[in-house]
Amino acid sequence: MRISTSQIYSSGVLGLQSNQQSLFKLQNQLSSGRRILTPADDPVASAQALVVTQSKDINTQYIENQGSARAQLGTLETTLGSVVDLVQATRERAVEAKGILTDNQRGFIATDMKVKLEALLSLANSSDGSGQFLFSGYQGATRPFAIDGSVAPVPPATQAPVTYFGDEGQRLVQVDASRQMASNVSGSEVFMAIRAGNGTFSTSVAGNSGGGINQGTALVDSGSVANPTLWNAAVNAHGGFRIEFSMGGSGLEYQIYETNAPNAPMLAAPAAYTPGQAIPLQKTTAPAADFGARVVISGTPAVGDRFSVAPSSDQSIFKTIQNLIGAIETPVTATFTSTELKNRINAELTNLDRVIDNLGRVMADVGTRQKELETLTIGAKDMDLQYATTLSDLQDLDFTKAISDFTQQQTQLEAAQKTFAQVSRLSLFDIL
Repeated sequence: MRISTSQIYSSGVLGLQSNQQSLFKLQNQLSSGRRILTPADDPVASAQALVVTQSKDINTQYIENQGSARAQLGTLETTLGSVVDLVQATRERAVEAKGILTDNQRGFIATDMKVKLEALLSLANSSDGSGQFLFSGYQGATRPFAIDGSVAPVPPATQAPVTYFGDEGQRLVQVDASRQMASNVSGSEVFMAIRAGNGTFSTSVAGNSGGGINQGTALVDSGSVANPTLWNAAVNAHGGFRIEFSMGGSGLEYQIYETNAPNAPMLAAPAAYTPGQAIPLQKTTAPAADFGARVVISGTPAVGDRFSVAPSSDQSIFKTIQNLIGAIETPVTATFTSTELKNRINAELTNLDRVIDNLGRVMADVGTRQKELETLTIGAKDMDLQYATTLSDLQDLDFTKAISDFTQQQTQLEAAQKTFAQVSRLSLFDIL
């Protein structure tokens, strides 16, 4: 077999190139820390790494979404806390207004309440720091609350009502593969949709049958419901109730009338009145019925004084404070007695208690979401670590083995280079 000089050179060059290529590959692996530089290095591991990388990227996005939702809920929680502080401060001022004060002193309290109302309106229009309003639902760019000057004030308020211009939408954030979480609370839920009175019905003074306001010193409490089923049936049948006082043979008596038939007595005979004793709402005329609720009236009502019991309706925080301001800044006279003032303040204090209860419920809901986010983030970070470990097992280089292979390959290349140099100088003429 004849071997030409060109064959010797070609074979030697190919061998050197192969050794150099292997050495360069090891160099790239060492510099990148990766075992797989191209899919051809390990097709199966490359395919698995692609799937794991995609899952890891999605998980990373969930972690970012959780952080964004947590930041928005944190802003929401802080704002709600400020609202609670304002409402509680307003309640303290309302209780103060029930004391023995002059009209001027109550006027100062009313002025302070107006400042608090403006601060509350400002909080209700807070933004989340990104130009979106916190409490406007889906309408992030819409200012949610404003005083509607086109609507006349409803007594006892003296200011135009505050109107909500947002919606009920929830801004959902994908925080997990199977979980979307609302990062906001609608302004309607926080500030507007609050049940007045005790949440089931509201009590109030209803004026004297002879005209004008109640003339006695009687105060009515917020009432209570012992049997919601009976009460709901009573409301459906009768609408609401009126308690009216008269003078009987043994002293003050009361009669109960229904709203749907205001002139038809519901008690077979007027009942004797005892101050501070619970008055059951019931019907003793045929067919007799217990309505499952009662109210307590203390003090001494005048003949003809009336109190109403009506089903609760929604009343905003703003309306409650406006009612307080209207009552407190009204001078005490014969046509607006201190008893009338106390009854009006007591009614709105009950409403403020409902406001605080509602705010507590909303804050608890926000706190629950934050706790859930914390749990999801811990799990997502653990999963991220697991993905990183799996990718490391699939892709990362065994540096000990790679360095050993690199040294071996480098030695082989140097030996091949020296051998080729010596072989290339050999010639038949050297031995002729």
